[in-house]
Amino acid sequence: MMKLACVVRVGVITMGTDAAHAGQAPAARASAGGERFEVSSIKGVRPTLVNTVAALKKGDVAGAKAAFEAYDSGWNGIEVYINTRSKELYNELELHLQADITKALNSPGPNTTAILTDAQALLTKFDETVSMIEKAAPLNPLYDDVARLRIVRAHLREVPPALKAGNMAKARKSFGAFDDQWDSIEDLVKARSQDAYTAIEKGMIDIERALMPDKPDVAQASALVSGVMDKYNAIVNEITRDARSRQ
Repeated sequence: MMKLACVVRVGVITMGTDAAHAGQAPAARASAGGERFEVSSIKGVRPTLVNTVAALKKGDVAGAKAAFEAYDSGWNGIEVYINTRSKELYNELELHLQADITKALNSPGPNTTAILTDAQALLTKFDETVSMIEKAAPLNPLYDDVARLRIVRAHLREVPPALKAGNMAKARKSFGAFDDQWDSIEDLVKARSQDAYTAIEKGMIDIERALMPDKPDVAQASALVSGVMDKYNAIVNEITRDARSRQ
């Protein structure tokens, strides 16, 4: 199956079809339920916080760590909305509560009761933020494009730490999630830079192959992921600058 995916992707590169105009995908603007993409995407991260709280209530440190890692990954996708709307809320959510919880969970002998208090405070503040955003006017539509790119990228960001930890199953799963969702945003990348699009496609093939062995070469796979990330980040940064310039 992986080999077939490689062949298909090579075919896509070779065809060189015209890129769709960036920012025009209707799916980026509203969910099936009619909510703005901004609102539905932020709400989509909430269950990871609920799971963190539930695990802490049971004294399950490993479960809380896994749930909060999922929150951190999801947050990276949507934080641009909060950072744009309110620096104060962003600082409280990420630099205060999230940072404190992460530090406490990774400390020797975590105090689950104390961490639970912070996790519940984070969930409350998160809900307040969602409520505020629901009532606010929509942002520049380019912010949806930024968020879509960041949401997909979050899976790729999970690969290097997994490789470093020797968790190859996690590295493959995270890369597979990125690969699966790439189709949803590739036109945004292609519209901005055909060269970046082609380089990312080729890099994804190389990563897929590098992860195939039972014991992948960690240094090689990490370097390949870094190369793809650099190209991808350049597009994210370019669209982010455009979005901010139109505020």
